Amino acid sequence: MNDVPRRNPRNEWILRNRLHVQHDELVAAETGPVRGPTGLLRKNPHGVGFIGPQGIKRIDRSSRSTPALSGNTIGARGPSRPAEVTLPLHQVLEPEFYIAAVLDLVGGRLTSHDRDVLGQAQQLARDNEGQGAVVAVVLGESRETGFDTAGADRVIHLNELGGIAFDGYCPEIRMAVLEAIELELAPRYWLFPDSVHGGADLGARLAARLGERPAVHAWKVDREQTLCRGGNQLTDWLRPTGRVLLLAEECARPVDETRHEATHIELASISEVSVSIEDLGQVEVDPATIALDEAEFILSAGNGIRDWAQFHEVASALGATEGASRVAVDAGHMPRYRQVGASGTWVSAQVYIAVGISGAIQHLQGIGQCNKVVAINVDEGCDMVRRADLSVIGDSYTILEALLQLTRAHRQSASSGATSPTVQTDEEARHVA
Repeated sequence: MNDVPRRNPRNEWILRNRLHVQHDELVAAETGPVRGPTGLLRKNPHGVGFIGPQGIKRIDRSSRSTPALSGNTIGARGPSRPAEVTLPLHQVLEPEFYIAAVLDLVGGRLTSHDRDVLGQAQQLARDNEGQGAVVAVVLGESRETGFDTAGADRVIHLNELGGIAFDGYCPEIRMAVLEAIELELAPRYWLFPDSVHGGADLGARLAARLGERPAVHAWKVDREQTLCRGGNQLTDWLRPTGRVLLLAEECARPVDETRHEATHIELASISEVSVSIEDLGQVEVDPATIALDEAEFILSAGNGIRDWAQFHEVASALGATEGASRVAVDAGHMPRYRQVGASGTWVSAQVYIAVGISGAIQHLQGIGQCNKVVAINVDEGCDMVRRADLSVIGDSYTILEALLQLTRAHRQSASSGATSPTVQTDEEARHVA
């Protein structure tokens, strides 16, 4: 069924509209160079022009028209697909030095901050003389499969140490791993994301252990000097580049032009550590009291919401922080401090659910740093659906009601499973988990 030609009316409309901002992008995706057996560039004389709105072939003598439309290609056997680009492989066979990048990996995935750190590590490896390898240090669960395209030449991944998992706040066993890396590899630089997810705390601890003065909130780093931001983001401090760097977001451009080996390496030995800090878990807080720029899970409402009481109930049941579009705020349904977007609050949630939001450009700018975006909308051609990682097309009231019922059923099942003495099957246990 994947080979069945499918038309995209929106793409066809964009391809017909040369003034659309995405016109050139779709043209590049739809068309590409065609070469013959000898390697010569071939041109299809029958592929000149495009099909107009009335189904009539049009030829633009300025050569700016497209020879292909989704599903309506002239002289083609089927809809064209963008070719997969294979990035050149960067290899470091015998590294002369190492650069360690300790990553946060929130939710087991690389964050944009992590990718910036890896990009900065590769930049330092190029600036220094000799062949340097970037070592990505991953402590805890990892579901990431793109370390090679993110810029990691080597990967050190540990799920536990001495039977103790790297879950929650456990700086002592994490420090034991970093000390083992220091003894074994002696990295020239230690890079950490300056974040609340553990990078700032761990980097400060390692700097104290090594007797180094860390560069905090560094946003411009080269081989000689480092520019750090302070004074409530109003002052820059220039200092020599040290071994331990706590990097700010967007400190460097992420790696996007090369792929790397991402070879897994094992540490020879890790010294035993006595744990004196006990993690009692996270403190439960009311999601309504969390600021939008700090929220990890946001349920945002737009003009498509018809029952606001239901929306508040769903947000409470899911444990999500409430957000809103500018239209909903201007209508008085939500307070101004809950507005998401360039004219409101820029958010960086792990999960952002947009209900009934069409996707104005200011709103899309405000959610640009979100990891996963889920759109619930009746219009399958709106910009929010196109931006979303997962889209649910349908009436918002019906979908939210079904989501509320599923949430209640899941909680009842979990609570009954915790108190019931009966033995569950493996399938039921996985469902509850």
